[in-house]
Amino acid sequence: MSEAYERERQNNARLDELASKVSALRGVTIDIFDDAREHGVIDSTSDTFSSMSTSLKGSAGRLGRMAASGNKVAILKLSGILIGVVLVLYYIWRLFF
Repeated sequence: MSEAYERERQNNARLDELASKVSALRGVTIDIFDDAREHGVIDSTSDTFSSMSTSLKGSAGRLGRMAASGNKVAILKLSGILIGVVLVLYYIWRLFF
């Protein structure tokens, strides 16, 4: 009778050990999943900024060609845009710092 009781106690102890290992493995799996999801968000943000950068370069090139044509209205538009961008960046800088 005591031998059966001892085996049952050992089985329960091993079952508890196994449960703690499964719990730890589950935690690691969840951490890996969260990390992978964060990388997906980072990649998506990187793609968005890359496309915005390409668009901004194209716009800057068109503005440069427009200013190079010598059109006074185009030059005034370009200078207005540049002053506006500088002011927006200045106010954003003051807002955070």
